[in-house]
Amino acid sequence: MRLLRNGERIHLADKKGRQYALTLKAGETFQYSGETIAHDDLIGKLDGSLVTLSRGTRMVALLPTLGDYVVKMPRGAQVIYPKDLAMITIWADVYPGARVFEAGTGSGALTMALLRAVGERGAVVSYEARDDFAATAMKNIERYLGPVPTLLLRKKDVYDGIDDADGPFDRLVLDLPEPWRVVPHAARALRPGGVYLSYVPTIPQTMQTVEALERAAVFGLIQTFETLLRTWNIQGRSVRPDHRMVAHSGFMTVARKVEPGLWGSRGPGTEPSVDGEATPEAGEVGDSSENEGEET
Repeated sequence: MRLLRNGERIHLADKKGRQYALTLKAGETFQYSGETIAHDDLIGKLDGSLVTLSRGTRMVALLPTLGDYVVKMPRGAQVIYPKDLAMITIWADVYPGARVFEAGTGSGALTMALLRAVGERGAVVSYEARDDFAATAMKNIERYLGPVPTLLLRKKDVYDGIDDADGPFDRLVLDLPEPWRVVPHAARALRPGGVYLSYVPTIPQTMQTVEALERAAVFGLIQTFETLLRTWNIQGRSVRPDHRMVAHSGFMTVARKVEPGLWGSRGPGTEPSVDGEATPEAGEVGDSSENEGEET
């Protein structure tokens, strides 16, 4: 059984599912819409306990999930939403024991997701250029995860390069305005077969990133996508999608580091087709032998 402890970050959830974050401190009081509850009345309660405020309002006291925590935690930079954190860890294939490079750290949301994915046997090296962001991130990370010996947070601008001593890496994840500037560094820092992933909010940024990956000639299986999250309201026979949804937040571009030769820069006279493959110039005829042996 898990009890709520002094110094922990917890959430109080009301009947409508709204959550209110607070850090438990003995002797202090939580105030909500004219009502109060002493922190001492929360410390020692079971996770998920029902509690009553001074005027009778009831709430549930919970240890927040990582997804709940990141949207309520203090922030310097904009955080990545849980829907994208989940996709990033899967599409970057972050696994227990992996060595992962990250830049920039921001408020620490992505860093925490990576740390949980690599586990005790892995490591995350994170570069953040701004001192204030790095300080906020470390406070957020340690408040939720406690001491993190698997994290090395460097106050460094990744655009200047990735230190050889920090690598090589199995996975490389970027949350930066100009990830294309990091692609040459990524090509050197990633091990063969390693996974590159970058996250940006706009298509022009995505286009420049894909072009840089193609020019590097050591990246293949390049894909770009976004995720849209729509929740549903289900109450008895009233079933409908919610009127609001978490729609576009960012584009993810994923690639594998491979031996050059099969993929690379687009050749002259080719354009990407709808499915992402190069389309031959008008008049060119493909080798009919490609389809031999295929069922129709």
